[in-house]
Amino acid sequence: QVQLVESGGGLVQAGGSLRLSCAASGSIFGINYMGWYRQAPGKQRELVARITGGGSTNYADSVKGRFTISRDNAKNTVYLQMNSLKPEDTAVYYCDAVVIGSDYFNHDYWGQGTQVTVSS
Repeated sequence: QVQLVESGGGLVQAGGSLRLSCAASGSIFGINYMGWYRQAPGKQRELVARITGGGSTNYADSVKGRFTISRDNAKNTVYLQMNSLKPEDTAVYYCDAVVIGSDYFNHDYWGQGTQVTVSS
């Protein structure tokens, strides 16, 4: 089994910054993708940013130029640096990891979510 533990959420004023972290632990043979999704009240969960083991990234258009995703493969940890935050960034942010298990199959795991609230 794999656990994802998120940290770094909180309340910040518009224009401020936050850094989210997500550490994966457990039975991990390797990790393909790690990423961040978010879900605002009344809305569907959406991709924020994702990064491969090789460092390739993709971002939602709404966060390009403001958010940066990075990854420490040695620590099985992914980070999301969020700058120039806007009230519309308010959501629960979820970490996602596609992990290669001991069975050599990909398994998708989710964190418990961390609240990010941006006040105007």
